[in-house]
Amino acid sequence: MRFLRHHIHVIVLSLLAWILFSIETFAQSTPEELQTVLGEDILAPSAALLQMKAFILSRVPRPPIATSAAQWTEESQRLRRHLLQDVVFHGWPPEWVNSPPNFEEVGTIETHQGYRLRKLRYEVVPGFQSVAILYEPEKLQGKLPAILNVNGHVGPPGKAVEYKQKRCINFAKHGILALNLEWFAFGELRAEGNQHWCGAHLDLVGANALGIFLLEMRRGLDYLYDHPAVDRNRIGVTGLSGGGWQTIFLSALDERVKVAVPVAGYSSTATKVEARQYGDLGDLEQNGTDLLANVDYTHLTAMMAPRPTLLIHNAEDDCCFRAPLVKPLIYDGVRPFFKLYGKEAVFEWYENRDPGTHNYQLDNRERAYRFFSQQFGMPIVEKEIPAGQDIQTYDELAVGLPEHNLTILDLARKMAGTKSRSPIPSGSTAKSSWAISERQKLNSVVRYKPARLARVWTVANTKNKGLETLSYLFEMDNGLAASGVWVRGIGAPANASVTVVLHDQGRKAAAADVSSRVNRDEQVLALDLTLFGDTWKDLEPYSYAQILDGEGERPVGIQAAQLIEIAEWLRRGTTASKVRLESRGIRAEAIALVAAALQPDIFSNVAVHEGILSLDYLLQVPVTFQNAPELFCLDLYKEFDIDHLSAMAVPAEVRFDNTLKAPQR
Repeated sequence: MRFLRHHIHVIVLSLLAWILFSIETFAQSTPEELQTVLGEDILAPSAALLQMKAFILSRVPRPPIATSAAQWTEESQRLRRHLLQDVVFHGWPPEWVNSPPNFEEVGTIETHQGYRLRKLRYEVVPGFQSVAILYEPEKLQGKLPAILNVNGHVGPPGKAVEYKQKRCINFAKHGILALNLEWFAFGELRAEGNQHWCGAHLDLVGANALGIFLLEMRRGLDYLYDHPAVDRNRIGVTGLSGGGWQTIFLSALDERVKVAVPVAGYSSTATKVEARQYGDLGDLEQNGTDLLANVDYTHLTAMMAPRPTLLIHNAEDDCCFRAPLVKPLIYDGVRPFFKLYGKEAVFEWYENRDPGTHNYQLDNRERAYRFFSQQFGMPIVEKEIPAGQDIQTYDELAVGLPEHNLTILDLARKMAGTKSRSPIPSGSTAKSSWAISERQKLNSVVRYKPARLARVWTVANTKNKGLETLSYLFEMDNGLAASGVWVRGIGAPANASVTVVLHDQGRKAAAADVSSRVNRDEQVLALDLTLFGDTWKDLEPYSYAQILDGEGERPVGIQAAQLIEIAEWLRRGTTASKVRLESRGIRAEAIALVAAALQPDIFSNVAVHEGILSLDYLLQVPVTFQNAPELFCLDLYKEFDIDHLSAMAVPAEVRFDNTLKAPQR
């Protein structure tokens, strides 16, 4: 019996020793155990935000400088050509850009109050129509001044919003033709596919979204310019908020505009980024791709010189562009340009304090009436004619659109179908030559700039339950940073292979993928690139992504550069000759494939989970810019698709698992 008890004791001790040895040598991690360490704070949101603001502000073009009126006139013309040819109409068919205005009158409202309303429908591009209302004096005698009235973000009322009607009625009663345009996403154009963020889908297929916005408003200017009753030397533009943006954008780029009154519509990019607590960073069109690469809104404002311009901003604007904050750069800094022409008196500033919030109400309207009438050489208009009784309902102002009228999203889908990408050769030699050529093109499309690690901070570690971890902050030489957690079983081989894991929802959400690889005795780095993970989840990363696009950067290029540099760092610090890459989600997939296509020799293979097989998925679902800002890279789907990127990654092997399917349309 004693002998038996001794043997049992030995067996139990041996079993315990084997278990302990196994845990030490073959770590068995679980996602639940890893989530805590993977989710620990490495890069504070406030620090990431400060880095991003510094990165953006360092790229804001310096305010313009002019030495003479002749020099600035020449420079303004150069800037207009550059913006129109290289930026705004990038990728747009010339026949659309240069087509004559095509307006159709579909009804008239006789008010018997000194003016009438004409309902107009017009073509923006083939298959895509918009609507407008012309407020016309009853008696058209001689050549009259005209004002294009553009919308802001007014919601469902669109062109029927009361303050805009009152303004147009007053213009007409004072002998001015007033054209009231509808705007995408509002009023009769409020279809879901006309949301302004859908412009990103146009970028994706190779047509800068700014093109559709400029064409829609410029058609209205075309109409007034060709109207037989209009004095071409007295054409103005005005609008609130998004309408204020349209006003400065159209007026700076088109010299047919002789007088401009933008209301609470824009600021310098520097002001907007520095003072974000007093407003958002704007919509996609305000930060259009490449618009801000060499030009800021200081330049656009200076391009108005010597044409009369009144800037109206509100003292305590509850939306954006507060007067005291924006004035130094877009007014004080621009006055010298008007002085060069001897026209300081026609460049005015007005700060509204009643009500002082985001508005184009009575005080601002009367200021505009006074300015327009003065610059048009008319009797000065000091007071508004009461027009509340003249307000029309939405239905009364409805013009009507074709049943199958395109939307911005529809147009992107249509344009995508006309693109022909470079075919992938079948032979290995031909494919290799093709990949080299395509890699140069991809480099240009994503604006790839190699990133270098300025410093790697080791900020934390753990050692328990058979695992060891190290938490890293990767500081890049461009001032941005990534963060990651390295995990390995304590008993894993010294030459264990290395996997980098990317997850759309951040490294904490990647716990299952990390655990799976660690349990294969691999070293794993769960990585959060710029704009990813818990660091960025409450910072509206898409807002900063759009400004990066505007400044000529590409978020996917920045992120791919970080990934490539960190993968190289891993290779240098381990015995791994190549790094395995694993992604989950469409954002992570795009970055992984772009990185592997640009630097294929770094990666042994790329495993894509819950990805897509074609960028067409973004158009068909549709995926929004807010949910995947990196993917909406100008020209990306025009030039490449997922199969192209995968083929360019050779010799790395790309494998797809559980891919997402787009709905059938």
